[in-house]
Amino acid sequence: MDALPPESPPPDADDFTDTVRRFAAFGQPTEEWQDGPIRYLANAFWTAGQRRGHAIQEVSYRACFKPQLPAFFIERLSRPGDAVHDPFMGRGTTPIQAALMGRRPVGSDVNPLSLLLTRPRLAPPALPDIARRLAEVPWARGEIADDALLAFYSPATLRQIGALRAWLLARAPLHAVPDPVDDWIRMVALNRLTGHSPGFFSVYTLPPNQAVSPQAQRRLNALRGQTPPDRDVRRLILKKSAALLREGAPPPHPPAILAAAPAHAVPAIADASVQLVVTSPPFLDVVQYGADNWLRCWFAGIDPAGLAIAQHRTAADWQAMVRASLRELARIVRPGGHVAFEVGEVRRGTVLLERLVWDAAEGLPFVRRFVMLNRQRFTKTANCWGIRNNTRGTNTNRIVVLRRSFGA
Repeated sequence: MDALPPESPPPDADDFTDTVRRFAAFGQPTEEWQDGPIRYLANAFWTAGQRRGHAIQEVSYRACFKPQLPAFFIERLSRPGDAVHDPFMGRGTTPIQAALMGRRPVGSDVNPLSLLLTRPRLAPPALPDIARRLAEVPWARGEIADDALLAFYSPATLRQIGALRAWLLARAPLHAVPDPVDDWIRMVALNRLTGHSPGFFSVYTLPPNQAVSPQAQRRLNALRGQTPPDRDVRRLILKKSAALLREGAPPPHPPAILAAAPAHAVPAIADASVQLVVTSPPFLDVVQYGADNWLRCWFAGIDPAGLAIAQHRTAADWQAMVRASLRELARIVRPGGHVAFEVGEVRRGTVLLERLVWDAAEGLPFVRRFVMLNRQRFTKTANCWGIRNNTRGTNTNRIVVLRRSFGA
């Protein structure tokens, strides 16, 4: 992949502040107020539409932000060739968007599942190559390794999944650099394991960004009077591949740096090498990322019990995690670079996480500029949980904007 020109001088921070203040692309002026030491700037800064991003971003993950969020900051706070990082990479929204915009994709996550969801989409194979490789899978040799999974799949479907899983584990070990086509097939299969339409391998289940327990699925099956139908796993992988590739691959961009590492220690990223960070950490005591991804981890050969995915029960614990992460970001973000640190609303707005982030940056080499509030309506996922706008859940993206100071 051809690299673009070297990183350029950083955009002017005052220009960005003025841009946010003057923003009115959706017909409303930006509101501004001061709450103690924090300046707030509120507006609709990007569309709330479900599918307005590039098709290759359409990989589901629990509690992920829309690609329009990193795109807003990438466009205004970086230039082509600059490194853009997310230390809580999740499904890879920020690195993928960075690649789409000609920046260097950089990302890390403590769960190696994130690498498996992100890496293949940075350099995807051609659809005919995917079809030829799928024809090599010994589909007829699959076995049912765990009867509990029959809550989700018919016996015939589960044998296909077992055949594909065994084939991929042999050809593409978790910690090896895999063949790009195998890598892609695994990524798509991980995305199709469970969902609520015939496009998934499973019977109707909860949203595609998590997997309930087999016991919970059996209760849902009984409630709905449903039986897992036979699915054609090969056909569904090809169908989803065609959907992801319908707008093409990302354009040429500098080589990616991706790591399975905690946010507070990413040695693969050099000092002062990143121009922009756009990230969202695990929310306080809300999302159980390990439990939600148990089925994906099983398919990929990952032991979730061995992952240091913390569940922060108190505000103090969560803030300590944020400070450790910011300390590492102070090392890798170059002077003049920015951090856009997104948090949502938790506990019905009684805990304002942006204030915890603001205070966590105290004494670190960052200038705390302001908090952006992007006001939005609920997504389909929130609605399917019976959540309505302005009652529960996340009504806004709340982004703490920091600038790396030029001092030590």
